Amino acid sequence: MTTAAAPIVTIIVPGRDIAAFAPAALDSLRAQTEARWQAILIDDGSVDDTGAIFTDAAARDSRFRVIRHDASRGLGAARNVGIDLVDTPLLGYLDADDEFMPTALERLTGTLASTGSDFAAGAYVRTRLQGETYVPGRLQPWVAAATRPERLATTLTAHPHASTNIVAWSKISRTDLWTGLRFPENVAYEDQVVAQLMNTRARAFDVVPDVLVHWRFRADGSSLTQSKAQLPVLRDYLHGLRSGIRVLREAEAHAAVAVRLELILAMDVPPLLAIAETHPDPAYSAEVASFIGELQELPEFAAAVPDPNFAAAIAW
Repeated sequence: MTTAAAPIVTIIVPGRDIAAFAPAALDSLRAQTEARWQAILIDDGSVDDTGAIFTDAAARDSRFRVIRHDASRGLGAARNVGIDLVDTPLLGYLDADDEFMPTALERLTGTLASTGSDFAAGAYVRTRLQGETYVPGRLQPWVAAATRPERLATTLTAHPHASTNIVAWSKISRTDLWTGLRFPENVAYEDQVVAQLMNTRARAFDVVPDVLVHWRFRADGSSLTQSKAQLPVLRDYLHGLRSGIRVLREAEAHAAVAVRLELILAMDVPPLLAIAETHPDPAYSAEVASFIGELQELPEFAAAVPDPNFAAAIAW
């Protein structure tokens, strides 16, 4: 059984029916150059071998602890269970079908030790199946805008493009930041509002340009991000977008709102419009149209879309 020095960071690793990918995720933790970590593995009601993989990992390495849910409670609830068990000064997340790069924890915890910021965020890329191997793609422009160049002890006012980093698993934060902060439950896309609350609550945060996470785009289409043609998923998706914008507006982070709107209009809206054109349920089109209308009503819309021709083009 492997033991290590007293941990400084807890990584919460939720997973449900991801036995094909969990070994790589756990291996990516074992390979960390910063060994002072512990991980809470949460089997969220799996019916495949995920639970057995987690249990075996804990038997071989004392840094792993396993929590099992007899029935799925969802990603938000699973993460919240983990948060309540954290006893280290720092915490982070890794979905059990993704992978950390070997220096991820060293880079982010080291940065926080240097700056005293409330959280640090790194870059990430998607991996897609090519042949029999998942291969990392290019760094997407919005990820680069959020993380390049390196900024230490910055704020959302100084760096509004940080608002485009809406995932939980590219960050390490101080556990104290999570006092009174939890993920929404019983909805998908729970990261979005939490990411903006982290941005607006933090006294200061760090961004580093290093690619620290490989985010798996599953070849079987089972990833949540691949299910937006389903009306319930769409509704959760739009709720997440709305909630994130609301948090930024309540914090009067107007430049960040404009940046967020610009990205939503460029990257989120066009695929939804394409799906709506052929979707058999008219409620899908109605949901998309209502969302676009709400965006156009926001005072920050003009700053996000200075070209009136583009604004007209997205009108339903």
